[in-house]
Order: sequence, then structure tokens, then C-alpha cells
Amino acid sequence: MTEQIRDQILKVRDSGLTNMFNTGAVQWIASQMGLTELVDYLDGDNTREYAHFILTGEG
Repeated sequence: MTEQIRDQILKVRDSGLTNMFNTGAVQWIASQMGLTELVDYLDGDNTREYAHFILTGEG
């Protein structure tokens, strides 16, 4: 996971608009915010790494 992806995840989290485990909503919000790298990241096979980051802050 890149620093850019981490920053974009945190931007969505800080918006408070969704449960961060609802990846579909996270993807939609990221799209609305212009965070295309995060949208693409969640489209890939990265759910395990994403969940680990959400749970631990490590990634």
C-alpha cells in the first residue's frame, strides 16, 4: 500500500460518511472526492491489506 493510498483512505474516513468496512460506499465516496487511486486500489485484489490497515493503522 502506497502512502498516497493511505492518505486517501484517511480522507474518506475523516469525512465520516460511511462505515469504512463498506468498501462499496468507500469506493463511491472516493470517486466523488476525486480519489481515483483509492477507487482503483479497491477494485483490485487488495481487500485483505485494506482491512488490515483499517483495523490496525498499519499497512
